[in-house]
Amino acid sequence: MTFHSFDRDYVDSLIAGNPDVEQHFTDYFGELLFIKLRMRVRSPQMREDVVQETFLRVLAYLRKTGGLDHPERLGAFVNTVCTNVVLEHFRAESRSAELPEHMADPPDFRPDTESRLVTEESRVEVRRVLESLPPKDRDLLRKIFLEERGKDEVCSEMKVDRDYLRVLLHRAKARLKEGLLRSRTAGAA
Repeated sequence: MTFHSFDRDYVDSLIAGNPDVEQHFTDYFGELLFIKLRMRVRSPQMREDVVQETFLRVLAYLRKTGGLDHPERLGAFVNTVCTNVVLEHFRAESRSAELPEHMADPPDFRPDTESRLVTEESRVEVRRVLESLPPKDRDLLRKIFLEERGKDEVCSEMKVDRDYLRVLLHRAKARLKEGLLRSRTAGAA
């Protein structure tokens, strides 16, 4: 197989629907795509579907946008589109796979009553220790972990840079951890 380099004229001819260029495009990339798909896709019919869908999307994109910013990268573009089509086919195939009728019910992983009780006790303990922290630490931990706010937003509110926020967060977490350890050792005594 001889490799072909692409330029603006080739892509423009493809967009214009030049039959010779379209034939070269499908022959050239068809061979390369089948080589690529041989190891990734089991079914010959699915390989053919992926190649046809790739051609359809590439041509539709080129005609819609008027070409590529870098026509010399047409090969990479076709390869990327093909990869995306393959991934879409795999996702669609995995979604539509039916479970056999005789398959056992899946296990129930929901927490039992005891686990829920322990979890609730842990929440109460964390809230109690959190309330005992200095207000600055408590507010920082609440903003970052409970409200899940962005660190840049918290930095601007607190008028600190990201490096210092990291230090403040480290100290607040250390105080929380220390408080939890004290609470647990006091509860065990």
